Amino acid sequence: MTQQTVSKRVAALEGHLGVRLFARGARGASLTADGAAFLPYARDLLRAETRALDAVGGGRRPLRVDVIGRRLAPAALLHAFSLAHPGVPLDVVTRENAVPGLRAGSVDASFRAVPAPLAGLAHVRVHDEPLELVTGPAHPLATAREVTPAMLAGHRLWIPGIVPGTEWATYYADLAAAFGLTIVRSGPGAEPLLETLAHEPALATLVGAGTRLHWPPGLGLRRLALTSPAPVYPHALLWRRADPHPALAVLREWLVERGRECGGGEGRSGGGGAGSGSGETWAPGWA
Repeated sequence: MTQQTVSKRVAALEGHLGVRLFARGARGASLTADGAAFLPYARDLLRAETRALDAVGGGRRPLRVDVIGRRLAPAALLHAFSLAHPGVPLDVVTRENAVPGLRAGSVDASFRAVPAPLAGLAHVRVHDEPLELVTGPAHPLATAREVTPAMLAGHRLWIPGIVPGTEWATYYADLAAAFGLTIVRSGPGAEPLLETLAHEPALATLVGAGTRLHWPPGLGLRRLALTSPAPVYPHALLWRRADPHPALAVLREWLVERGRECGGGEGRSGGGGAGSGSGETWAPGWA
């Protein structure tokens, strides 16, 4: 920018403000009293402009990723990614339904199961999370050395919070159909659920192995793995095809490689489709 251009812009600013910012003389220009008063605010405005541009500039703003809930497995996955790639800034959010945000560009990626293709969005299966059974101390399966999905038939599984039409509702409906399970979705959230399980021997619930649950030691709850086959929840990374954020590719590649190393994720069949109990693991056919 030339000196003449600077002088014109300063003159225009002075005209807009109605005050003189600089006193001009043979030895150059110096700040007037009004100019000295205006300077710190002008600097703040310039810093704010720089931060605003950085926030929306490609690759400069944090990668915004939805993890559904802070206590769930996707949050732990994202934490592990941040440790492996400390130079990638992240903005972790939780959305009950991230699809509108993905399409609008307010969210860059989300961890979801994907029962059917979503227009404008791409996905890749990145993490198979085994399910676990949580019971109270008096439940008939509380002391079992091994629990299979078939053994759950005839027992009520209370999973409050299932919202009809969501991907997890589809998953649990397919799981129930595959193994003849009875799933009750009405009731309060996680904390009242655990209290109820501790004192109700007829109830149990299912949680992902990566879900962090905390309860007082006096409840005596049991957390048991399911085997033969082990049902897994097929987490996929979902993103907008036109998303320009370069860190998205870094996250996607890390998750896919991690899934291969762990023996799950991209390309894994999951042990059969809905209604099939063959193999070591089970996941719905759409996974």
